[in-house]
Amino acid sequence: MTPMPPSGSNLRGAVDLSSLVNRPAAAEPGGAVPGTPSVPGAAVPVPALVLDGTDANFGELLELSNTVPVLVDLWAEWCEPCTQLTPVLEKLVAEYAGRFVLAKVDVDSNPQLSQAFQAQSIPTVAAVIGGQPVQLFNGALPEAQIREVLIRVLELAAEQGVTGTAQAAEAPVVPVEPVEEPLPPHHLEAYAAIERGDYETARAEYRTALAQNPNDSMAVAGLAQASLLGRLQGKTLDEIRGAAAAAPEELEAQLLVADLDLSGGHVDDSFDRLLTLFPAQDSAGRNVIRERILELFEVIGTDDPRVAPTRKRLTALLY
Repeated sequence: MTPMPPSGSNLRGAVDLSSLVNRPAAAEPGGAVPGTPSVPGAAVPVPALVLDGTDANFGELLELSNTVPVLVDLWAEWCEPCTQLTPVLEKLVAEYAGRFVLAKVDVDSNPQLSQAFQAQSIPTVAAVIGGQPVQLFNGALPEAQIREVLIRVLELAAEQGVTGTAQAAEAPVVPVEPVEEPLPPHHLEAYAAIERGDYETARAEYRTALAQNPNDSMAVAGLAQASLLGRLQGKTLDEIRGAAAAAPEELEAQLLVADLDLSGGHVDDSFDRLLTLFPAQDSAGRNVIRERILELFEVIGTDDPRVAPTRKRLTALLY
């Protein structure tokens, strides 16, 4: 993820969202935002401080960003860290009382936005200020660090003259979150390693957690996600897809495209690619594909509805 630029940096060109800017306005329940003036210090009415961002309505949210910064939370139902991060973002947006608006984007339902924000993993958090995106961070950061990021976003917004306030039609209701048990030490170390891009250390921490407790399902899922991120680290989308197109029989190249598809929310495409490859492989190649599919089950969650039909199809190929 590209870090937030230093004070005074030019924000233009960070991510190309031009395909979404001129899209016709769509009236979606709870998601439509009226056109907003680019007037420093202005107040703009919004349906709520937390909105659903979609491929259809994001042009309106870009207009809103001319008056008030828009935070963008890219998430998915199967993403465990998302369930930790999103409530924190909602709480902080409510505390700032209109200094920000939060747009929640389900990457499975909105593939264009996922691609536009170059979401290699989720959760991914960005901001849009004056119609221009600023990539902030990915993963579930502690609340204190998120507060620091929001302060920096406000500074950047002030530099761009985006100092308005969003006025919700109704006062937002901030749910009282249950007190969560602290994560075990190895999980904490793994999360910290993932945040700094050290996926090998994250894998080692999760393996240690599993050695201590083989039934630690969170460690199993975390190890799978860290492994996926590690395989994609340092590679661009074009490089991965280009290598696969150039070598359609190369198993590792095809496995990496499946990783990329799943990380971008194209889960069905990922599993279909692997299962289509399966019959042409020798026993070693088939075992590699089987293990990769089982690992990806852990990434999306074994209770995901797409797991059962994929497992059934894999079983039919095995026997």
